Amino acid sequence: MDKYSSFDELRRCEIEGHDYRIRLRSGLSDFAIIAPHGGKIERGTSQIADAIACAEHSFYSFDGVKDKNNHHLHITSDRFDEPQALRVAGNVKTVIAIHGAKGKKDAIYTGGLDRILEQRILDVLHTAGFTAEHDPSPTRQGMGMNNICNRGRSGQGVQLELTQSLRKRIFNPVNGGINWIPNELFHLLVQTIRAVLAG
Repeated sequence: MDKYSSFDELRRCEIEGHDYRIRLRSGLSDFAIIAPHGGKIERGTSQIADAIACAEHSFYSFDGVKDKNNHHLHITSDRFDEPQALRVAGNVKTVIAIHGAKGKKDAIYTGGLDRILEQRILDVLHTAGFTAEHDPSPTRQGMGMNNICNRGRSGQGVQLELTQSLRKRIFNPVNGGINWIPNELFHLLVQTIRAVLAG
């Protein structure tokens, strides 16, 4: 269970700049790449979203920056209503949301209402050697109309859930694991997904 059921509840108790931060930039494409549970909430997701977005796609990340208990900042995607995130989503045709899932298997689980784009992403991930499949978990399939990944103008987006095991593999931990530095597998993942968006 999430501690907060909406961003309005969260902002009454948490301090921006101290407990969480919001990062965003606008691109010129029809895509926004977002990490609604970035920073220390679901480690690695904000870096992945930022790299996929690069200069041409819009980017948004809601980052947990607390010393501990960053999971308290998690608002489930069907209720993620932070106003700047909704504006970013509303300004593009399609949103791709990057999430972190639990799991000891190196895998990427996909969901969202844009099944055509989802399948294209699955195909290129398989070709690149990643283990990827439509999310078997009924609670993580991103099928709700209010899910942040489906809040673009088309009403259909994609969400990618990367297991904890895979996220640890695509980063090299430094400073005792405090910082995660992207490695070659990270860049392969990013370029694989960017290739789909350019096609």
